[in-house]
Amino acid sequence: MADFILIEGDSVMFIPTFGPAIVMVQPGKMKGSGPTTINGKKICVEGDEAKVAVAGCTYMTPQHLIPGTGTLKIAALAPNQKAKKTKTGGKAVLLKGGTFTATFEVQNPAKQPATPTPIPDATPQYSGNGNFMTKNTKFQGS
Repeated sequence: MADFILIEGDSVMFIPTFGPAIVMVQPGKMKGSGPTTINGKKICVEGDEAKVAVAGCTYMTPQHLIPGTGTLKIAALAPNQKAKKTKTGGKAVLLKGGTFTATFEVQNPAKQPATPTPIPDATPQYSGNGNFMTKNTKFQGS
């Protein structure tokens, strides 16, 4: 099924729930590397999703109430987010599609209040989801 093609500058929206962790998400931006352009902006192709990283997001868990920080990344695209037929520069174009799998990589662990020393969160990363918002409402791929 056809869907809108992602272009340079499109938003990457992460859903705040990453398992037990709640992340204060911030949107990411896609950088296109395809040779073709739409309205002067490069098309996003397979591999561009791996370059998305939103650093400095705070998080907490039900046990770790002192916030920590980490980086949001796209772990894997949904099957309907990568065109099967539409290609540019030999690579599949990326489509708006459904929901991708995301990871939240902990850099500074959240802490559980405790005396005399707070206990840091031992989980190095959490899994979640997100989706794309595109400014392209005209050109579709399949």
